[in-house]
Amino acid sequence: MSPRRADAGGRIDRLKTIRFTFDGAPYTGHAGDTLASALLAKGVTLFGRSFKYHRPRGLLTAGVEEPNALVTVLKGEVREPNIPATMVEIHDGLVAISQNRFPSLAWDVNAVNQLGGKILSAGFYYKTFMGPVFGPLKGTRFWMFCEHFIRRAAGLGSAGSAKDPARYERMNAFCDVLVVGSGPAGLMAAKAAADQGARVMLADLEPRFGGSANWSDETIDGAPAADWARRTVAQLEGRDNVRLLPRTTVWGYYDNNTLAALERVSDHKEQPAKGEPRHRYWAIRAKSVVLATGAFERPLVFPGNDRPGVMLAHAAERYANEFGVLPGERIALFTNNDSAYRAAVALKKAGAAVVAIADVRPELSPEMRKLAAEAEAEIFAGHAVVATEGGKALSGLKLQRFDMTNGTLTGDARSIHADCLLMSGGWSPTIHLASQAGAKAEWNAARQAFLPPKPTQKWIGAGAFTGSFSTTEALAEGRAAGLAAAGGQSAPAVLPTVEAVPGDPDPAPVFEIRAKGKSFVDFQHDVTAEDVRLAHREGFVSVEHLKRYTTLGMATDQGKSSNVPGLAIMAEALGKPIPEVGTTRFRPPFAPVSIGSLAAERFGDLKPERLTPMHDWHLAHGATMYSAGLWYRPMIYGHAGETVEQAYVREAKATRESAGIVDVSTLGKIAVQGPDAALFLDRVYTNMFSTLAVGKARYGLMLREDGLAFDDGTTWRLGEQDFLMTTTTANAGKVMQHLEYFLDVIWPDLKVHVTSVTDEWAGAAIGGPKARQILASCVIGTAVDNATLPFMGIVRGEISGVPVMICRLSFSGEMAFEVYCGAGHGTHVWEALVEAGKPFGLVTYGLEALGTMRIEKGHVTGAEIDGRTTARDLHLDWMLSKKKPFIGSAMMDREGLIASDRLELVGLISLDNRPLNGGAHIVEEVDEANPHGSIGHITACCYSPALGKHIALALVKGGKARRGTRAHVSDPLRNRFGPVEIVSNHFFDPDGSRMHG
Repeated sequence: MSPRRADAGGRIDRLKTIRFTFDGAPYTGHAGDTLASALLAKGVTLFGRSFKYHRPRGLLTAGVEEPNALVTVLKGEVREPNIPATMVEIHDGLVAISQNRFPSLAWDVNAVNQLGGKILSAGFYYKTFMGPVFGPLKGTRFWMFCEHFIRRAAGLGSAGSAKDPARYERMNAFCDVLVVGSGPAGLMAAKAAADQGARVMLADLEPRFGGSANWSDETIDGAPAADWARRTVAQLEGRDNVRLLPRTTVWGYYDNNTLAALERVSDHKEQPAKGEPRHRYWAIRAKSVVLATGAFERPLVFPGNDRPGVMLAHAAERYANEFGVLPGERIALFTNNDSAYRAAVALKKAGAAVVAIADVRPELSPEMRKLAAEAEAEIFAGHAVVATEGGKALSGLKLQRFDMTNGTLTGDARSIHADCLLMSGGWSPTIHLASQAGAKAEWNAARQAFLPPKPTQKWIGAGAFTGSFSTTEALAEGRAAGLAAAGGQSAPAVLPTVEAVPGDPDPAPVFEIRAKGKSFVDFQHDVTAEDVRLAHREGFVSVEHLKRYTTLGMATDQGKSSNVPGLAIMAEALGKPIPEVGTTRFRPPFAPVSIGSLAAERFGDLKPERLTPMHDWHLAHGATMYSAGLWYRPMIYGHAGETVEQAYVREAKATRESAGIVDVSTLGKIAVQGPDAALFLDRVYTNMFSTLAVGKARYGLMLREDGLAFDDGTTWRLGEQDFLMTTTTANAGKVMQHLEYFLDVIWPDLKVHVTSVTDEWAGAAIGGPKARQILASCVIGTAVDNATLPFMGIVRGEISGVPVMICRLSFSGEMAFEVYCGAGHGTHVWEALVEAGKPFGLVTYGLEALGTMRIEKGHVTGAEIDGRTTARDLHLDWMLSKKKPFIGSAMMDREGLIASDRLELVGLISLDNRPLNGGAHIVEEVDEANPHGSIGHITACCYSPALGKHIALALVKGGKARRGTRAHVSDPLRNRFGPVEIVSNHFFDPDGSRMHG
């Protein structure tokens, strides 16, 4: 056995040996060990280096809140940094390395930062690099010089660049009761709810259910608490209405009782089973939630409290009782509450020598003195630790008499030889999820902690989460919470009996011992008590400002252990009680979440891929696809040997000569329904829609509130109270948000319901001189002649047995029709249209041809509606109604928006017969050596097969007045300069005779 592994005890499998490496050195542990417990058992005390000062750091905790022992786990070429060693389950072949050190963990050259002292205090980066003058390094040049070195030093672990081969899954789950946390309170809640017949999900971030029962050394119903927990879990496993989720961190609480969770499915395995994911993301929608998430023990703030070998008392108790590992051979404790005495007894039983217990309280209860005697520890009541000794491991500490009423130290310091110091500064309930659910935490003076807020969603708390720290209370509260969550009636019942060491859960209100030396509050980010006071002196009195100026609580552990001590020190500096200083709100995620799990089955993508119903058909017929917004759409349907330009010219030319068909399923489609739908549209659009007849469509323009153009599209009136709005593909989501905002906030009295139906409809636009003939040959149930289907008219019929809705409107400038059907029938209707068009020379065309024809017609899209243009700039002022107000009407006539020199939409023709480039500037005089004098820029360009010229749309100052004049294109980045003629944006068929037939 190693010197640190106890001869007996723990929940590990001592018969199974696991082999792994840490920083290249081989180690062994046992099944059930974490990386932290296995290394600790081998006598390892140095686990990492701190962020700023690169101080040596050891284990502080035994759980998810660990701020010091962060490692990078390697699997082949894939590396995952910043994982707490306390959360890594060892397995054969595990490879882990330490972080934030060079060249090695033991000898880190950046430890020289510790000599920086006040130079590297809070906010140094705001003050040091912004203006000193060192020779040529003036002003921000000095910052730019330093930036390279700062970036190299930033961060902890290094992210890898290799592609992650692991699988990830996403699951949606629905339950009556979700129980978060599987300690005694959580197990009782799950059992009580399950007994009521409720569908229960029980999630815990640890691999073993039971929580504190696994390490408390208490007895429940006459058996070890861990055995009681195992029996209870076995009963739950046999229930059809219970789902157990070990290794599952519930990390986010959202509206409508929707919670997000991450299940670590195979991280603890050398190789996942066939088809098994690495992580599984759960979106859980629960009728009720029981939060039994326990509490975190807090450290005390004193000089040298970060030295390797200084650990939280409950962590040491857990290592001894759950893993059979001693954190040291000669152990001292420093506390302001009773819970540390239980840890002292547990460590004594495990075989450690407990040499001293320092307690800031001058008077101790007889029960605590009895426990100290049982641990054979010398008691130092009314004393505090004022220093620790040692380098990369603790060798001793110093005690001094302490008056907790005024915080003063008196008398001579006394040295204690110890290789481990356990500290306990009280307990903070783990209220993160409750805070995320939408309310402010409440300070409890007795517990010296923030307790959960009053629920704003349907959750119930139990156990240490509520500030009830005894197991007896946890069992009672858990049962009551489970019954209430399941809708059952609380009735008297015989609860399990508990035998536990006595103790008062209320700590003394002592958070810091002020003495000479660095006293750390946030261990990972090296925030000291003096940093907090510096923030106060420099005027950062808000807790939110304190957090950002000092980075307190902004590390990967999110201040789980440092939050309350930091607030207490700030409160003392302000001369205010802690509740008046307040606390920062907890935000999701509760613990780091893998990006792969969020992407789930779409791993490898940076954004979702949206595919139209006809996507596979396009691929099968030679389409070259590209991403347009979030959608994949055909660019061209190229023939062998064709360039992109040759393909789109052929497609556009064929469409104008005969007919073409394009997939328009991606257009935003929003159902606007209700008694006030027409009135709402009148307010949303610049033109009138309440006068639109049923069975007709109208082109509409929307403005933003500031009077600038927002989006354009058509809206179809399908019934008196039923409209179908279409938007540009890129703006579909923004328009939906725009409509919902005005209905929810500005006009909540309107009886209107808006629904996004973009994915419900497949759409095809068929246009060209022969488009009507093609439709007539395949549509039944309706005529499509001019009388039945006039411009902007709507009819319903069938194509190949599928109901369709057809509207006659045009984006190409040709006579055109948009055909819509249910998304599931999209490919079938598309194929029927293509087959019907073969005798007429119908071609399929992509976005390049579509863009070419729209430029020829001068139609605007997002390139022109860019958030800076007005309706007048785009020559759409004919759509501005004078009969009604609308969104933006109050602001659209501001002086700056009607100025004569505004950028206006024009057409450009290349006079040197060379292609034009989007984004190129327009100038009156060319100066290739010193390009200047821009009067506008190109928004869209193409080769026009209809005109046989290179053309473009552009926004030019006073553009309308410049028609018929010449200018130049100035594009120095692409070395393109040349003459252009400024013309109307309507290049082709300006009177619309082709469109109207």
